Amino acid sequence: MKKTISWKITSNSEDLSASNLLKQARSSFDGIVDQRTNRKSIPLSDALMSGLAMFSMKCPSLLQFDEKRKNEVIRHNLMTMYGIQTTPSDTQMRSILDEIDFRQLSSSFCALHQSAVQAGVMEQYHFMNGHVLVSIDGTGHFSSGATSCPQCCVKKHRDGREEYYHQLLCATVVHPDYPVVIPLMPEPIMKEDGDNKNDCERNASKRLLKHLSEQYKHLKPIIIEDSLSANGPHLKLLKSLGMSYIIGVKEGDHSHLFDLIQKKMCQGEAIEFEKIDDAGIIHGFRFINGVRLNKSHPDLLVNFLEYWQIKKGKEVIFSWITDIELTKETVFKVMQGGRARWKIENETFNTLKNQGYNLEHNYGHGEKNLSSVFGCLTFMAFLIDQLQAWGCELFKSARQSRRTLISLWHRMIELFTSYLIPSWEVLWKAIAKGYSAGTLEIDTS
Repeated sequence: MKKTISWKITSNSEDLSASNLLKQARSSFDGIVDQRTNRKSIPLSDALMSGLAMFSMKCPSLLQFDEKRKNEVIRHNLMTMYGIQTTPSDTQMRSILDEIDFRQLSSSFCALHQSAVQAGVMEQYHFMNGHVLVSIDGTGHFSSGATSCPQCCVKKHRDGREEYYHQLLCATVVHPDYPVVIPLMPEPIMKEDGDNKNDCERNASKRLLKHLSEQYKHLKPIIIEDSLSANGPHLKLLKSLGMSYIIGVKEGDHSHLFDLIQKKMCQGEAIEFEKIDDAGIIHGFRFINGVRLNKSHPDLLVNFLEYWQIKKGKEVIFSWITDIELTKETVFKVMQGGRARWKIENETFNTLKNQGYNLEHNYGHGEKNLSSVFGCLTFMAFLIDQLQAWGCELFKSARQSRRTLISLWHRMIELFTSYLIPSWEVLWKAIAKGYSAGTLEIDTS
């Protein structure tokens, strides 16, 4: 006897529904060339969709997903909700996905972002003159003292131990006013990128920014980054790609710049003012345009902004460089853009690591590309959820019915593993509204 959730859906699926977004992902997977000689056993698109389903369902391990797939109810739901005809075993999934060049997943991210564009989401993220903020930062997603692959970065400890790890350089569309972020495809950091954090991120950044300029130029990104990126070669790269920037700077890392700013302040060349908002918070600004970044690049001029906020007697201070002209009319907006950089830490990495996506769990390492493919699929599952959070009313109703994200995922898994579910619309509506007599049916076939 099989329990079935049934619910009459009276409206068409929304553009940003899970059903539509997963169809977009599946269609893009179908376009990836399968290089395997034994590809008849498990279709490549089924293997990729199974990996995406594992992260979408927030399974904490590949083994748990493998155990679940053997259940008749779950096999049914994987087919109706993810379009998976043949679910691979854990060994098969590792073997198949390890052979895929993770760069081929770019088309899948682009397809999902195109859905967001068509639904009008990206227009809502316009920040200044039609530009959007893109926050970039790196994060780890695999670490081991024993398991490694040719792509692993290696950290040598003082006691002689070697630690093998994978990192992703990530780009996320953010807006100061919105909790929802729109992740772009991350760029895996490779062993050949360098032996230290600076080299690794800088070299991966070249690939990531080139990809953004080719695939997302229509977004007109304003890149927001931390002080690691406030260096001459990086700023020249951004300029060559036609990208604006707001990048944090620290006095300890940029002593020449801060000494120059102090000198110009003493000469009265900086503009400074404060204002108090309706909540009694003091906002202070000090800025100057066209100053030299450092001695190594005397021809590279930047605009410098210092901002301080005094709230309930507590003061915080921030500093940035930017290519955006600073005036009394623009500095508040630039400040908001600079502070929005933290959304990649709070709304992206924190969510992926602590709100059910298990970014740092070891789902399998492989010998070639598996770890990077799994990292990208994790971000893709997160992207689909974020787009639903923005534009799918049924998802938003389900989310509002639960106190936390973790609670939502637990309820989702509970129903997914217990009932035959015909569609995502039925699942979200059942979570949001509940199901009483008349909405639960027993399938005795």
